[in-house]
Amino acid sequence: MIKIYTIGFTEKSAEKFFDLLKNAEVKKMIDIRLNNSSQLAGFAKGSDLKFFFKEILNVDYEHNLKFAPSKELLTNIRENKINWEEYEKEFLELIAKRNILAKIDFEKLNGICFLCSEHKPENCHRKLLAEYLQKANSEIEITHLV
Repeated sequence: MIKIYTIGFTEKSAEKFFDLLKNAEVKKMIDIRLNNSSQLAGFAKGSDLKFFFKEILNVDYEHNLKFAPSKELLTNIRENKINWEEYEKEFLELIAKRNILAKIDFEKLNGICFLCSEHKPENCHRKLLAEYLQKANSEIEITHLV
């Protein structure tokens, strides 16, 4: 079984955030936000997270834009120019176009966690990405840390 986790940092204290990751025994964090340096990110700015993950959890941190939505797609959903169903369709088309499956070693995914900002996974691209990978490999088990 290949375990993949997802987590969002909003509506969580740093303590709860890192406890969830520690208890899940996450082995690597992959930040899939388009912009990971916003002041609104608080403790979850990319430059800080690399340090926190190494110091607190002894895991590596990677910011991977191949798994992020495009700027246009993000703007369209935030400004209500498209609904969730349209966003989902366009995001899945985008990652298919990026041919991410050809570049993934599924065995190395075991224990990774996809990070985004949304508190819950229901309307977040981290859920879409995890499910896309699961469709490509039935050994993947997804756990959303909330």
